[in-house]
Amino acid sequence: QLQLVESGGGLVQPGGSLRLSCIVSGFRVADYGIGWFRQAPGKEREEISCIPDSGQTLPYAASVEGRFTISRDNAKNTVYLQMNSLKPEDTGVYYCASTGYYACRRYASEFDVWGQGTQVTVSS
Repeated sequence: QLQLVESGGGLVQPGGSLRLSCIVSGFRVADYGIGWFRQAPGKEREEISCIPDSGQTLPYAASVEGRFTISRDNAKNTVYLQMNSLKPEDTGVYYCASTGYYACRRYASEFDVWGQGTQVTVSS
C-alpha cells in the first residue's frame, strides 16, 4: 500500500524554524519524485519544492527560496523540508506527494499519492 505520512508541523514564532518529515511506505523515495506543497486558507495548493529520483536540487518557489531546503534520507525512506526564517505568510497545511514517476512535476494535479497534511502556524 502506497502511503505518505507528514509530521513536524506546529506553532512557531516568526523567525523560527521547523523541520517537516514525509515518511513513505510502499515504494522507495529514491525511485520517485516527491514534492512538498502548502495550502493557505482560501488559497490554492502551491508547490514549494520537489526532489526527483536523482536527488538533484530543483528551483524552489520564489516565496521560500533561500529559507526552505528539501532533502531525502533513502535509508529512512523519508523526505524532509527544513523551514527557516519562518514568516506569518508561511502558515498553512503542508502536504507531501509523489508523482508516481521518477521526475518531478509542477502542478498538484500531476501528483497521484498524497499525505494527510500537517498544519504549520507562524504567529507571535
